[in-house]
Amino acid sequence: MRVIITGASGQVGRALQKVLTDQGLQILQIPDFDGTDPTPKFDVADHAIVQQLSALRPELIIHCAAMTDVDGCAADPDAAYRINAFGTQNVAHACLRCNAEMVYISTNEVFDGRADQPYREDDRPNPINPYASSKRTGEQMAARYLKTGLYIVRTAWVFSPGGHNFPAKIIAAADAGKPVRVVTDEVSNPTYAPDLAEAVAKLIKTRVYGIYHFTNAGYCSRYDFAKEILRLSGRGHIPVEPITLADYPRPSAVPPFTPLANTRGAESGIELRPWQEALKAYFAT
Repeated sequence: MRVIITGASGQVGRALQKVLTDQGLQILQIPDFDGTDPTPKFDVADHAIVQQLSALRPELIIHCAAMTDVDGCAADPDAAYRINAFGTQNVAHACLRCNAEMVYISTNEVFDGRADQPYREDDRPNPINPYASSKRTGEQMAARYLKTGLYIVRTAWVFSPGGHNFPAKIIAAADAGKPVRVVTDEVSNPTYAPDLAEAVAKLIKTRVYGIYHFTNAGYCSRYDFAKEILRLSGRGHIPVEPITLADYPRPSAVPPFTPLANTRGAESGIELRPWQEALKAYFAT
């Protein structure tokens, strides 16, 4: 199978390249897209990308490229929609033109966080910030173009070795001697990018399209996640101050409770290990 990965240098993109190459799939090389780069070499929001992608005749496009800076999206919602919504529309259009399947990597933040149990795939999204709204619009645009052949994979709190992620930030703060203050009332599923990539690789073999929730099993608060990061990294003696979202004002509204339930993937035997085991693997790498 000929595969294109957008956002190939990101955490999920790097993990996918390793998994898919190991499985003998051909990765088509394209200039990478970086949502933080004001002049990206590969701009999914440029309509010319439809022609560029379709000319490569892929059989599958895994669309990871996104503007993922949640607070940055709040500061510049037009950029968020340009990249996350209209960029996704362009990728879906390219898939339609060359009859390719598409995997769209989406987010737990499409939900408003007011639930009292993990969100299932058929629960109604209700985004409350520009990042989440742009990603939800991307889901809708992809579904409008692709009546079949579309996998929407929602995930949460992604981390991987070498990535700019929550574990790296916590360790950097601890090593710099800065106070480690972490919220107790933001809850979701930590997700190890290599485990997510393995799940996606299994999913595309099923040819069972639709919405999937792929995260490592279990959920926790940011505070509990930070405590486990410090413990496993040999920094368990460093104190973590529990605070609330109200104590940590941000430009973007934060959905407080957004764990995802993997119900559809589990029906096909695709399940991810507990997040605590995945975090141990992160530190063992």
